[in-house]
Amino acid sequence: MPLEYYLLLGFAFVLGAVVGSFLNVCIYRIPAGESIVSPRSRCPRCGGPIRWYQNIPILSWIFLRGRCASCQVRIPIRYALVEALTGLLFAMVLYYFGIHWATVVFWVFVALLVTITFIDLDLQIIPDVISLPGIVLGFGASFLLPWVSWSDSLLGILLGGGSLFLVAVSYEFLTKKEGMGGGDIKLLAMLGAFLGWKAVLPIIFVSSLLGTLVGVPLMLIKGADGKLAIPFGPFLAGGAVIWLFWGELLADWYLQRFL
Repeated sequence: MPLEYYLLLGFAFVLGAVVGSFLNVCIYRIPAGESIVSPRSRCPRCGGPIRWYQNIPILSWIFLRGRCASCQVRIPIRYALVEALTGLLFAMVLYYFGIHWATVVFWVFVALLVTITFIDLDLQIIPDVISLPGIVLGFGASFLLPWVSWSDSLLGILLGGGSLFLVAVSYEFLTKKEGMGGGDIKLLAMLGAFLGWKAVLPIIFVSSLLGTLVGVPLMLIKGADGKLAIPFGPFLAGGAVIWLFWGELLADWYLQRFL
């Protein structure tokens, strides 16, 4: 690959890390009902403002040794991980889609997934203020993507939301317990809007597999009598990322091996 290509990938990583810094603000403030624009970033403990040179993605956390410059309270490494993860995803999107409208579309897409994932991990909620506009954005983006038509996107919304809705209703009818929240239903509708209807069932399968691989060991560690609530949103997001980058390869592998 030419040097210019590696420079572009580096630019995408840096851009993603900067976006990830903003996503950290969204992850903290959106569930609290606070503005994501003002006031400026501050320490949640002492309220001290975070200066620009203390807010450089990834590097500031390293240089400050994971502590607030004012009160020395420990800053979770997760902030740097969100920035690094977003940077990595931005670089991967550029690598797979090149200089194309799809790259911008899927930069927005993965940013939404990162935000949703960490909010769901923290609070086991997926805010409508993210998923519902995400459905609209995904449908609108279908007019820019040559391989996802507006009809594919619309069917993805209906199939994504409808399939999980049926699962949730059936589970509640059989067990008299709520097993899946409305946030997951809207999230899958958003995934269908961005990726089309063909992606919905593979995402459900992959996310269920990921959930099993993570959930069963956690249940064994916690014990049979322990209550364990595992949010499903991060697994849906993981399944969507896998489909985004490797969906066609997985589909071809499945067809060749089993059909």
